[in-house]
Amino acid sequence: MVVGEMVQDVDLVILGAGPGGYTAALRAAGLGIKCTLVDGRPKPGGVCLHVGCIPSKALLHAAEIINETSHASSFGLHFAKPQINIDELRNWKLGVSDKLAQGIVAKCKSAGVEIMHGNARFKDSRNVRVESDGESAVSIKFKHCIIATGSRPIMPEMFDIKSERVMDSTGALDLKDIPKKLLVIGGGYIGLEMATVYASLGSEVTVVEMTDGLLPGVDRDLVRPLQTHMQTILKNIWLNTKVAKIEDTGKAIKATFEGKDVPADAAFDRVLISIGRRPNTDNIGLENTQVKLDDRGRFVVIDDQCRTTDKRIFCIGDTAGDPMLAHKAMRQGIVAAEAIAGKKSAFDNRAIPAIVFTQPEIAWAGLTETQAKAEGRAVASSKYPWSANGRAHTLADTNGTTKVIYDPDTLQVLGIGMVGTRCGELITEAVLAIEMGAVLEDLAVTNHPHPTLSETVNEAALTALARIERKQREEEKQKAQV
Repeated sequence: MVVGEMVQDVDLVILGAGPGGYTAALRAAGLGIKCTLVDGRPKPGGVCLHVGCIPSKALLHAAEIINETSHASSFGLHFAKPQINIDELRNWKLGVSDKLAQGIVAKCKSAGVEIMHGNARFKDSRNVRVESDGESAVSIKFKHCIIATGSRPIMPEMFDIKSERVMDSTGALDLKDIPKKLLVIGGGYIGLEMATVYASLGSEVTVVEMTDGLLPGVDRDLVRPLQTHMQTILKNIWLNTKVAKIEDTGKAIKATFEGKDVPADAAFDRVLISIGRRPNTDNIGLENTQVKLDDRGRFVVIDDQCRTTDKRIFCIGDTAGDPMLAHKAMRQGIVAAEAIAGKKSAFDNRAIPAIVFTQPEIAWAGLTETQAKAEGRAVASSKYPWSANGRAHTLADTNGTTKVIYDPDTLQVLGIGMVGTRCGELITEAVLAIEMGAVLEDLAVTNHPHPTLSETVNEAALTALARIERKQREEEKQKAQV
């Protein structure tokens, strides 16, 4: 310890004030645990609140308004071309994040959670040192610690050319300008969401993806309607294509491509690198503890209570493994806090929902057909098209499908996937059904309100049961004939 360095003793210190961190802090405080929440940002909320989930969804809402008004002429509503004030849009987005951050501060204050600003590093398995610019370092001696340090965008060395024209997701959300031509490297959910925003604001967007389809790993029948729509709003979608090199010419970014039916090179005003995220498990002093990382040296190894191989230290969220989703971190935060309090709590959720907030949205929970195929697992599925749904017609958007995946023997619901406008608001029914071990009949007999998009879940289950009953009748008929 440095002479003159302040020392604090706490029951629990949490490294990272993102969704997982502040949720864990509030739950711990509610259980009577003295807690200090440490974060390097001046405001709590983490990546999700300041440079991730919230600002991106704010901009996607703006994009949705632009797109809806442009199509409203089909039913007799005519709007002028939108006049976009980029400064006002940016300030509104920042205001949304600031209001939510203020809410977190108020909740923590009310609960008695101390928020400390600075970068924390483990000294050993009982102590962390927090350093902050312009202030004396503080040593915190803890009984327990929760690691919730989140993740950061991956920037491969070949693309890190120190040019202001090259952005990661954080830079793209800064919304410094609306580039005339934008290259998005990576066809995952971050790339497609930001491509949607910039295309709606007026950019000519090209998306490049190394694999043979957008959103690798997501069921192809759900991706197909989105890809069809994206082809109408984007300049290019180049699949099976690699960006071999980028260079700043002083006037633009020149990108060199390798792929079939693509140009050898092209110039862009800006480039967004969106090829994934890396957990922040480095540079926090884990080598000074007994915490172990996985075989790849990326994620912290934990058990079902989020406890690491160091008995005093827990880990949640992005640092604890895929999927890197805020709501997973929040659930793990509650589990870790309750485990520290001695409760029999465990992260044993059957389904973690995922949503791609594009237009149309894609959402799924539980087992996917892609996953089932990879595992060699026999499943059955039933689909219901939104073109047969009354509410979808009244919204003038029938480009959607709801799919229920179930066990062909027990009829237990294993997964639900959907694509369509605002389907992210529907997926919680799927999560609840899977968590409760529901069968097809449970979805079929549940009285869904009419007219709503939620009826598509009910109809998909009814379609499956009708098909099963028809097959049973045919089998009985064949037996009778014999």
